[in-house]
Amino acid sequence: MRYLQKIFLFLCLIIFIQPCFAIKIGLETEVNHAYIGASTQAEIIDCNTNKLIYTLEKMKGYEFKPYRNMIAIKVDGKFCKIKSNRVVIKPLDDGFVSAKRKWYRGHLQLYNDGVGLTVINDVPIEDYLQGVVPSEMPPSWNHEAHKAQAIAARSYALANLGKRAKYGYDLKDTPEDQAYGGASAETPNTNDAVEETKGVVLIYNGKIIPAYYSASAGGQTRSSSQVWTKDLAFLKSVPSFDDGIKKNGHGVGMSQYGANNLAKKGYNAYQILKYFYANTKWAKINPEYYK
Repeated sequence: MRYLQKIFLFLCLIIFIQPCFAIKIGLETEVNHAYIGASTQAEIIDCNTNKLIYTLEKMKGYEFKPYRNMIAIKVDGKFCKIKSNRVVIKPLDDGFVSAKRKWYRGHLQLYNDGVGLTVINDVPIEDYLQGVVPSEMPPSWNHEAHKAQAIAARSYALANLGKRAKYGYDLKDTPEDQAYGGASAETPNTNDAVEETKGVVLIYNGKIIPAYYSASAGGQTRSSSQVWTKDLAFLKSVPSFDDGIKKNGHGVGMSQYGANNLAKKGYNAYQILKYFYANTKWAKINPEYYK
């Protein structure tokens, strides 16, 4: 009977978790210029009218900057104003876009909010995770640790959609939220870990949890109430299996060094996560996320 109840809960979660094609990651916030390019030809579309403004040449960098309540692009040595405060850059033929000297999957949005130019990577959640796992955890580490990292990062991201909404995106690309290096950071091993755990998230009381993690906890993780005063039942203090490694980070939730050490001892990704996140269960998010 208990087994059937678990199956029922799993199916209910697949049905009822709201679909969302992409996550919006802030790459640059309110800057005075940005350098953008694409590996293929790319279209600049006005987000307000959905009209084509300009086509970027492949493998060529372009400078953008805010101009009054609009955006300007430098073409042939001269700045030309785009009569819009928000545009999207869409590469053709499954190309990549570039910003901050890195390649990214998905699209780029440029937004002039009156303070500066914000650059946003609009990217499918699984593509986003391919740039997170190798940025958060060394690609040479144990594969089961990578899988645990992928599930934790997916859970954290989905539980925090809209966290940075005042800037027009969900999360930053830094460890302040999750480190994200885009396609430039990807490796075959870490991409496999994302694919092998596709859609899997951690839940507590039917909701996806913000699966906090840090590099190391110095021998013992900390409960949420020790750091943020709020007591979360899935974030308890446990031995972190990272003895001898200096504490690095808040120490709440999964220790990344601890996860790798447990993987070396034979723990699989699900055992690692169950150890660090008490009272949690598994679910798989709505397949609509992948359309």
